[in-house]
Amino acid sequence: MSSENPSAGSALLSVLAFPAFILIGAAIAFFFPAPFVPMSQYITYFLMVIMFAMGLTLTLPDFQDVARRPWPVLLGVILQFTIMPLGAVFVARVLGLNEALAVGLLMLGSVPGGTSSNVITFLARGDVALSVTMTSVSTVLSPIVTPMLMLALAGAQTDVNAGAMAWSLLQTVLLPVIGGLLIRTFFDRGVEKVSAILPAVSILGIGGVVFPAVAVNNAALTAVGPVVFVAVILHNVLGYALGYGVGRLLRQPERSNRTIAVEVGTQSAGLASGMSGRFFSPEAALPGAVAAVVHNITGAIYAAVMRRIPLPEPVDRDPGTPTEVTAV
Repeated sequence: MSSENPSAGSALLSVLAFPAFILIGAAIAFFFPAPFVPMSQYITYFLMVIMFAMGLTLTLPDFQDVARRPWPVLLGVILQFTIMPLGAVFVARVLGLNEALAVGLLMLGSVPGGTSSNVITFLARGDVALSVTMTSVSTVLSPIVTPMLMLALAGAQTDVNAGAMAWSLLQTVLLPVIGGLLIRTFFDRGVEKVSAILPAVSILGIGGVVFPAVAVNNAALTAVGPVVFVAVILHNVLGYALGYGVGRLLRQPERSNRTIAVEVGTQSAGLASGMSGRFFSPEAALPGAVAAVVHNITGAIYAAVMRRIPLPEPVDRDPGTPTEVTAV
């Protein structure tokens, strides 16, 4: 990961600039959908760009943390792939979501974490190294775990092609991430020269996924928009609360608890939107599209609250270095 140490102010700006761009772009796509609808056929390529940019921010030492302290990494990943999918099923039933929105919310809960979680963790005075490792591990596992979760929890009435989904995730997630990681490993100096633009590249890629989803569904969004926002917020907050609570229950260090909460609650919303639209229906892409905005706003609020709560151990400096914000 990048060794730069940006201030909390610049990190907060990064977190807030992303949802502002997505919100403005989504509003334009909603009111003027025609230019954005043709982009929907390129969503797979936009996802590959997002994941390739993420891979360029990773280094092999990011994965070595698994060997150094496997328990918190394992705990965080297990909680992410249990709390969020089961939480999606719970929220969908409580709110009575239709089949398309329910499966879209389940996809949001079943995808890996977004790397904006690394910056949110930094702002919340969490363990950034742990955050980076958890994001990396959940991303690598997603081609296997995400289809299994969808197959198990989507319900008999929803047709889930788990094999095709696994192959798609392998192509759009794992291979681009590995490709980016290899380029970063062998051409580190060259990557460092362009590292400053990687967040912008990824944000544009997420826009390429979200904007056509909004354009195609502008009529449906008018009808179901409020309930989608409520569902995404409840799902997100549930992830934060249970992630933090289970960590405390198992007596993890406070910095780890703050990190686990962020990693559990913050999902790769662009990936969820793209996969839902591809394998289910355009309407199913809406929870992921809405989450692209909501997750960063709630993350900023969470970080602001946590920064006001002192850590039990002395802290001489901000505990970690955030990586570039490359996906949400």
